[in-house]
Amino acid sequence: MKNLKLRIHNFWMLLAQWTRVLVAHLARPVVAASTGGCYQSGAVAPESRLTAIIRRANGEIEDLGILSTKVVSTAFVNHLVDQLQSSTGEIDLFSYHGMGTGGAAEAIGDTALATQVESRVSGTQVEGASANIFKTVATITASATRAIVEHGVFNAASAGILMDRSVFSVINLGNGDGVQFTYELTIPAGS
Repeated sequence: MKNLKLRIHNFWMLLAQWTRVLVAHLARPVVAASTGGCYQSGAVAPESRLTAIIRRANGEIEDLGILSTKVVSTAFVNHLVDQLQSSTGEIDLFSYHGMGTGGAAEAIGDTALATQVESRVSGTQVEGASANIFKTVATITASATRAIVEHGVFNAASAGILMDRSVFSVINLGNGDGVQFTYELTIPAGS
């Protein structure tokens, strides 16, 4: 029964993500009538997906499926543009995962977690299921009882630039329980 609930939950999360992409595509700005009045081409709308697996201190494993499929921060988008103009190439540093207990709504203007707990953990960085998906995975272990409701990906172990902040239903952790977060950023080519 739990597996069925997880599949239904994942279906609705994917449907919500697909709907956001479709609406963004249909709502693209229209070019002036003098140029034919067609949709602006080349628009890129990055999408993120956060999944999680709890690894309990007693050895139990709980797959939570998809937690969030929301937005990428303005600070990250601005940094990406800066990196495309730079010769220093610091874009590869976005592997630091943080978790927190602050439930304020996520927004593109977020620059940090609302209430971070535990130290950030540097995760792996790999290509996802296709060449346009960035994927990073890290496990953060609770040092006390926690009610986790937010996650972020950063480019530094402290401070730094927030790529994405996700808010989700509470994950209750005991001391020694870990959460394996998998964050994927899909950047589609424009059409």
